[in-house]
Amino acid sequence: MHGEDGDELWCLRVAKKHAEEARRDLVGRGLLDRAHRPRPEGDDLLLPLVEETAGAERAVFTPFPRQEELPRHELVGGIAILQEEDREGAERVLHSRPSLHTVLYPTSPVEGEFRTREFAVLAGEETTRTIVTEHGHRFAVDLAHAYFSARLSTERQRVRSLMQEGERVVDMFAGVGPFAISLADLASLVVAADLNPAAVSLLCENTAMNKKKNVLPMLADAAHLPGIFGRTFDRVIMNLPMESSHFLSAAFALCRPGGTIHFYALQDEEGKYLDVIRALPAAEVTEKRVRSYSPAEWHAVYDIVVGE
Repeated sequence: MHGEDGDELWCLRVAKKHAEEARRDLVGRGLLDRAHRPRPEGDDLLLPLVEETAGAERAVFTPFPRQEELPRHELVGGIAILQEEDREGAERVLHSRPSLHTVLYPTSPVEGEFRTREFAVLAGEETTRTIVTEHGHRFAVDLAHAYFSARLSTERQRVRSLMQEGERVVDMFAGVGPFAISLADLASLVVAADLNPAAVSLLCENTAMNKKKNVLPMLADAAHLPGIFGRTFDRVIMNLPMESSHFLSAAFALCRPGGTIHFYALQDEEGKYLDVIRALPAAEVTEKRVRSYSPAEWHAVYDIVVGE
């Protein structure tokens, strides 16, 4: 029944402290009505339903405005990250798709040697952890403890497409392992190093979850890797956009002649790092934009073929 104050629907009454658990259960059963706002009543929350179910009652609900634009956000697995601290908008985003369990707002920039940032939970579960599914692989991610960007998914597949079967790969700044595990499908060995203990812990978890026995996680400073392995790798991944130029010499000391280095950098002009690269034994360099980072900066990749 429709009225001026809203629509009369079947609903379930749940205690607010159990509302999120009940919401996820209803989503999983396909019963939650996403077109209407949940209705608070004292210590309870009334969750609107698409049909009658056991324990349901009738109540009037306010519909969400039709064709209402959602706040700008980025999706990382079951987490949405808003660009503004908008709690009402966060609730709309949370209810916009069944896969979401949390909406976050970053309260700090990406900072520190571990490239992490802090978050406030605007809606949903009090967590910064989620599972990301990407091209058949699954990654456990904790956004407050290890950096992860879902926007590099296409780039990871591009690099994979360039590989030959049986390559030896080193990922100098592996994080939770999205590059390392994606490339392991074709590699004979992937050495995946990171300085962040939390990232390496997640990397170990992800290596096991994806059943990759040819990935070697290492808690290590990338600058020390040449002293351990020498020039034994066919391909080197350098995804530390704000700092990786400091490690170019180490990358060349890891890559065999004829091998390839993928060097990622944030830059505000074309060819910003070409002189630095050409001062090293680079036989060939190709530069391309990966994605925009800010109005004045973009994420670039230099594909470098290593010379003698």
